[in-house]
Amino acid sequence: MSASEGAQLIYLASAILFVVGLKRLTKVRTAQSGNIVAGVAMLLAVLGALVEYEIFSYQWILIGVAAGAAVGAFAAQRVPMTEMPEMVAIFNGVGGAASGFVALSVLWGEVVEVAAASAAGGGAIEGGSMSAAMGPDAAITLFLSIIIGMVTLSGSVVAYLKLAGKISGSPILLPGRHVINAILLAGSLGAGVYMSFSAGGVDEVIAVGLGLSGASLLLGVLLVIPIGGADMPVVISLLNSYSGVAASATGFIIGNKVLIISGAMVGAAGLILTKIMCVAMNRSLANVVFGGFGEDGGGAGGGASGEYVNVTSCGPEEAAMILENASSVIVVPGYGLAVAQAQHAVRELGDLLEKNGADVKYAIHPVAGRMPGHMNVLLAEADIPYEQLVEMDEINPEFPQTDVVIVIGANDVVNPASLTDKQSPIYGMPILEVHHAQTVFVIKRGLGSGFAGVKNELFERDNTMMVFGDAKKVIQGLAGELKESVPGLAA
Repeated sequence: MSASEGAQLIYLASAILFVVGLKRLTKVRTAQSGNIVAGVAMLLAVLGALVEYEIFSYQWILIGVAAGAAVGAFAAQRVPMTEMPEMVAIFNGVGGAASGFVALSVLWGEVVEVAAASAAGGGAIEGGSMSAAMGPDAAITLFLSIIIGMVTLSGSVVAYLKLAGKISGSPILLPGRHVINAILLAGSLGAGVYMSFSAGGVDEVIAVGLGLSGASLLLGVLLVIPIGGADMPVVISLLNSYSGVAASATGFIIGNKVLIISGAMVGAAGLILTKIMCVAMNRSLANVVFGGFGEDGGGAGGGASGEYVNVTSCGPEEAAMILENASSVIVVPGYGLAVAQAQHAVRELGDLLEKNGADVKYAIHPVAGRMPGHMNVLLAEADIPYEQLVEMDEINPEFPQTDVVIVIGANDVVNPASLTDKQSPIYGMPILEVHHAQTVFVIKRGLGSGFAGVKNELFERDNTMMVFGDAKKVIQGLAGELKESVPGLAA
């Protein structure tokens, strides 16, 4: 068997494992094993490339593997759950950068160096243009890979800075931004076509390639800066899709089938997830990308502004007295749960309630937290049974028959204004309809607004009681009170 044939078999195995891994990632119960399967697929893809190109000098490759593994292991162990969205944003950016730089390296190796080594041509590009030297399909794919990769890189960096609080999470709206973006996009595409089909010299190709990279980097920044924190889950999944498309384009450039397949799957999966996020927010993708959600700072009428009145609060002791007699409890996790790192305390409280005879479930909103699946990952870390995690559409009909709902750090995703106040910026967004439950406890540090910057009507409802404080300490206080008041729970 030749090296090429062996590589193709390895690529086939890798592609199959990518499909299996992606399929397993669609369910919480199998997501962990799916991630491992996908990791093995990627390892096989790298091995296949080494075999195909007959690379037998491995010292630098092994150094790169060791360095990457060390960084990955450190991040997996040390990055807290609250910073997981930032890490995902960085991963997206690294994927885009890899694709863009591979495309630039192909431009240099296949065009610039070949032309420079051509004594007969005096340094001219063979055939007079990139398309003649590489083929028009490869030339077009190359400049598209540069554009998408660099947009993904700079856009992901801005998303990271917003998530990490390094720059304002509010929309930063530049005058004439849409016109500027349109000019940059048209200019980048035009430069790419010119670079591919013009008969310019090597120096001209280099200059246009660098200019194309710079314009694409600037475009990525300007596309993400106007997007507010409430839309970060959508932005992250969209950038993930970009990174997949860029990888697939790079696969066409270097003729690597498994890179084409895996990149296409990532791109499609990211786009599907983006669509799911948009539906969950009742908004179009165009509105997310170009709308500047939250730009008025919550200054809309109705439920979007004003002081709170008729807010009822209680302490852990009073809340525990009601929980003691509850036969059904639904927990709604939000970003505040991640900030307080209260997932293990929530698991303990849930176990106590179940031991006391209550049916306990966890309601998951698609955009709760700051990245897709944030709450699922957080609760899975505390080993909460997967079957207790219930999606929004399935859990909403159960709220009217529920004795107690405990909302932990969630805000916009439980705001009834989305159903009633047409002046609210979040009007029409599907929510977890917790206000229909008999009693609602909202655990928050204060009455601050969520990412959308609007007032939450839930806080003023007659069946709602605010429990102010750090989520972890409040949950631990509830658990302690239950142990004291119910004989046998402490055992």
